[in-house]
Amino acid sequence: MRGLMMDSPLTLSALLRHAERLHGNREIVSRRADRSLHRYTYRDCLERARRLGAALRGLGLERGDRVATFAWNHQRHLEAYFGLPATGFVLHTLNLRLHADDLAYIANDAGDRAAIVDEVLWPVFEKFARRAPFEHIIVMTENGVAPEGTLDYETLLASAEPEPFPDLDDEREAAAMCYTSGTTGKPKGVVYSHRSLVLHSMGTIIPDCVGLSTMDVALPVVPMFHANAWGVPYSAALVGAKQVLPGRFLDAQSLVELIAGERVTVTCGVPTIWFAVLDFLDAHAGEYDLSALRHMTVGGSAVPEAMIRSFEERHGIIVLQGWGMTETSPVASLSWDRPGSEMWAPAERQRYRATAGQPLPLVEIRARGDDGLVPWDGVTMGELEVRGPWVAAAYHGRDADEAFTADGWFRTGDIVTIGPNAELIIQDRCKDLVKSGGEWISSVLLENCLMGHPHVAEAAVIAVPHAQWVERPLAVVVLRANCGQDPEGLRAFLAESFAKWWVPDAVVFAESLPRTATGKVRKLDLRALYGAQYSVAVGGAT
Repeated sequence: MRGLMMDSPLTLSALLRHAERLHGNREIVSRRADRSLHRYTYRDCLERARRLGAALRGLGLERGDRVATFAWNHQRHLEAYFGLPATGFVLHTLNLRLHADDLAYIANDAGDRAAIVDEVLWPVFEKFARRAPFEHIIVMTENGVAPEGTLDYETLLASAEPEPFPDLDDEREAAAMCYTSGTTGKPKGVVYSHRSLVLHSMGTIIPDCVGLSTMDVALPVVPMFHANAWGVPYSAALVGAKQVLPGRFLDAQSLVELIAGERVTVTCGVPTIWFAVLDFLDAHAGEYDLSALRHMTVGGSAVPEAMIRSFEERHGIIVLQGWGMTETSPVASLSWDRPGSEMWAPAERQRYRATAGQPLPLVEIRARGDDGLVPWDGVTMGELEVRGPWVAAAYHGRDADEAFTADGWFRTGDIVTIGPNAELIIQDRCKDLVKSGGEWISSVLLENCLMGHPHVAEAAVIAVPHAQWVERPLAVVVLRANCGQDPEGLRAFLAESFAKWWVPDAVVFAESLPRTATGKVRKLDLRALYGAQYSVAVGGAT
């Protein structure tokens, strides 16, 4: 027997029609290149998004064609987020922090027919544009004068009528694309469907996740040029939350001014951004009213418990850690409070918020070790595997990939423990775990502890070859300004929390840590730089 319900397609065009009808007067605020604030409504934004779609059709683009964007977080980029997929094109966000060679490869692999580019990013875009398949390049200028051979964004929009979004009848049609960082090989294309993005939006707005409503003011600090800005453009539109876009100004003062001035209630970003914000707030205690801020969601790399504690105890700001990947759209879990957590001591609650939390509804998890699936005991480590309606099933243009299991799960490459209540703790990446004397050591736990030291600004722990133990951990530390510290003092600090054999045999100091285009530490570079550190045995491991 079949159900007798309507089979309405889950598409972004339907989501955006809802946003316009119910929330058309809600505001979208964006910081311009000259630092002034641009203000308009969802209705204004969607009218321009429809013009964009019509203009691209006028250039000869067809349904399913890929259109690249190369832009910061601002209202024009949001118009592309809305107008491209809702018209039937595929939004392809190019990560402006990647090398020109990678960007040329990605644009060709995706088959991008057109590109929409920030004027301020034109010098970067030019480095690979001639090697890409773009038939049309549209530049978002400030004065209407586009580079030779390109089109001006505003002139293009003015030439088109704002036609209604078409009724897209296939919810599994491609809506957007994003490529992985390519740290272990060529970048891989993840293709999001309309269905997956609508379901991701619905999954993230629930109270046990980000908890967005029409009363909220959302500030996505995570870039719109990678991983869907964590889905905030679509989830905020679904509920009619006011959106505040920071443009290219991601310094601490600019962000704090926006949070205070626009009464932001929810924001999200990577740890490096919030470390800078924490330092700024410490230096300007009491100068900004951030009382409207309900919580900030942090992800992209492990969040030290010390940062969570500092925000809450010194500034009354709740930090929630999330976990996800480009392949999971990206939000897959969040450390929201659980039943009974209101009875926990503050330290216990902060420890839980430093985990990856629990999976969102419809996201299933399991972990696999050498001997098969591991128990949910909070102790046994295994590689995390996930599946769900907004998890990738394959990569663009690849018939098969070892990242996907035969029974339909995605192998994340993250080593985790899973607690009895599905609490995820990310222990490490497969390639970064330290195996010393046959036992596993988590570099993430050591790093988080080091960053709890008052003199440490950043820390990375890597596996280094060792004659006796095969591998031993080495700590690479960036100290805070005007702070001194001896290596043995940091080793002693770690020894207070870890078994002796976990403690790195040595600590080296660096001025900075190398990072990928998405802000993660490039441990491959660190291993190349410090791989001979233990060529002469160092004391400390027993």
